[in-house]
Amino acid sequence: MSEEKKPRSLVGKVVSNRMDKTIVVTVERRVQHPLYKKYIRRSKKFHAHDAENTCRIGDTVRIEECRPLSKTKTWRLVTVISEAIEEGVQS
Repeated sequence: MSEEKKPRSLVGKVVSNRMDKTIVVTVERRVQHPLYKKYIRRSKKFHAHDAENTCRIGDTVRIEECRPLSKTKTWRLVTVISEAIEEGVQS
């Protein structure tokens, strides 16, 4: 009878990695306006635990809900989906 619930997971972009072992991920979603039926982008920021400090700003990552690790941090990094393209580097 014990059905294990899968934790919620989201995909977003890293907007900050200044804190030690913490990243800030912004997740965008599209919602339809109730009257005008136009799609609007809504975004929300989540603090996630990055144990190895591997993420850089601009990376696309998958985060997963977990137990509270601090006052604002209740998500953890699962995988880096795509890395950011370095700007200003010429080869």
